[in-house]
Amino acid sequence: MARKPSTAEAAPAREEAPRRKGARRTTPSPETLSALRPDRLIALILGETERNPAFKKIVSAALAALQGPEAVAAIVDRRLSALEGARGFIDWQRRRAFTADLNATVSVILSELRPLDPVAALDRLVRFLHGASGVLARVDDSLGITEGVYERAAEAAVEIAGALPEAEAGRFAGRILPLVADEPDGPLAMLVLDLVPRLPEGALPGLDADLAQALAAVPDAPGDWRATRARGRLLRARQDIADRRGDVDAFIALERAVAGEAPDTGAVAERLFAAGRLDEALDWVRRPRQGTGTILTREALITGRVDTETPARARAALEIGILDALGRAGEAQDLRWQRFCDSLDAVMLRDYLAKLPDFEDDEALRAAFDRAMAFPQPYRALTFLINWPDLERAGRLVLDRAKTWEGERYEVLAPAAEALEQARPEAAALLYRRLIDDILERGRSQAYAHAARYLAQLDAIDPGASGYRDTLRREHGRKHGFWTLVGGR
Repeated sequence: MARKPSTAEAAPAREEAPRRKGARRTTPSPETLSALRPDRLIALILGETERNPAFKKIVSAALAALQGPEAVAAIVDRRLSALEGARGFIDWQRRRAFTADLNATVSVILSELRPLDPVAALDRLVRFLHGASGVLARVDDSLGITEGVYERAAEAAVEIAGALPEAEAGRFAGRILPLVADEPDGPLAMLVLDLVPRLPEGALPGLDADLAQALAAVPDAPGDWRATRARGRLLRARQDIADRRGDVDAFIALERAVAGEAPDTGAVAERLFAAGRLDEALDWVRRPRQGTGTILTREALITGRVDTETPARARAALEIGILDALGRAGEAQDLRWQRFCDSLDAVMLRDYLAKLPDFEDDEALRAAFDRAMAFPQPYRALTFLINWPDLERAGRLVLDRAKTWEGERYEVLAPAAEALEQARPEAAALLYRRLIDDILERGRSQAYAHAARYLAQLDAIDPGASGYRDTLRREHGRKHGFWTLVGGR
């Protein structure tokens, strides 16, 4: 009878297994999957189709593609008909599966139908997008996940249409225009606008004529919001075409038609400037724009701080460029200086100094720093001085306005404190204390790690840091999350 190997004898065999070539290559890839037997791959696919309805649709479509585009289109059409006829509400519990099914439909169109028949794929994407409002109205999509599927479909439609031959691309764009009037805020309306930059040059005149015809069919009724929105979308598309063709006068006329008494004077001035019509450009850029609002960025929404300077900065830069082109250098310099004095715009100051005669820039720079030190918005003044940089004056500003600084403005104070550690450590220490106090007083536990780091930096530059630490212990000794991070420091 054969003797069983001992544990010690068997161990080397087990230890060698991981060292076999490719033994640890378990990440799915074309190379690793090709090592599996076909019957094993088939079993894996069939198992996933039983568990995953969306994956099953994709596999079925891939099999249908072997029969030709008509078979794939039939699968897609059945799903689109079901979507168009459905009325039930999709709550959050069913949203994930429903969205996966929608995504699978788009994937089938793009992966299986598009390679066989791009025009048929485009037609199905348009039909899918046309039903967006009906679907989204009955889905609990507070996170915008389901809406993202329609965005994916719209981007793909633009890509496919832009790659079509010129005549076909123009016909496609004209064919979807009537749908814009039905849903002026739907994805198809945005698709038309996104498509204009992608169309071949030769398709633009025909599309412009189609847009004019579509506009004529939409009533100009100020009380009808749907008609007003549809007209706005169509007019903007015509304006984009005028822009691509370099027709400034058509662009201006369409801007007036869209915006009425509040045209985008800066946009008009930019195009007149590019066309070399300098006097007209200067007139337009100096016209006040009525009824404009500030565009909110994601950062502004999160922080609650709105940048109102960017549009004014761009407008001033445009006016300066026009004045320089007209040979009115003195007026351009005056505007640069005024822009700096109003906003401490460092770019404007550098341009101003660069254009001064020799030996005049030192005096101008001293005047600029004096303006910064007296600027009524201290955070902007500190940012300017830190970034220029003039750390000596920045430190003096911090100490002169010691009672001004609030720790919640960490986006200004933290980099300023770090920059000032060597040049003006007493100013840096003041800012670090403001930052730490704000975090602890408001109990912002998610920022305790920052506060602990600020305290460590404070220890390195402030002789009185130990007394400050004792004060923190008395006032915030129960904030154990913070003190755990501080540790033995």
